[in-house]
Amino acid sequence: MSVSIECQKRPEKSNPRALRREGLIPATLYGHNGAESISLTVDHKEATTLLRYAKVNETLVDVKIPDLSWEGKALIREVQAHPWKRNLYHLSFFYQANPTEA
Repeated sequence: MSVSIECQKRPEKSNPRALRREGLIPATLYGHNGAESISLTVDHKEATTLLRYAKVNETLVDVKIPDLSWEGKALIREVQAHPWKRNLYHLSFFYQANPTEA
């Protein structure tokens, strides 16, 4: 089963709380271009569905960013959530140049 998610580029100086009120979760993609990172947003429902099927640091996810015409495989490196309410705060993805099957 292939796990994928579509992200959008996050507007400059956008407030993360305002994004969450709009139903978007802030995210970051690391390692796609050396030490650079991209600030992204993910739809809350898509992120929740993704986390139902993917495990942190184990599952390769197809990440698509139509705004930048970029797509590739990445691991979910970190999930930030409220300790007991389980509200998502932030997702971190790490690009995998040569994905291997685990």
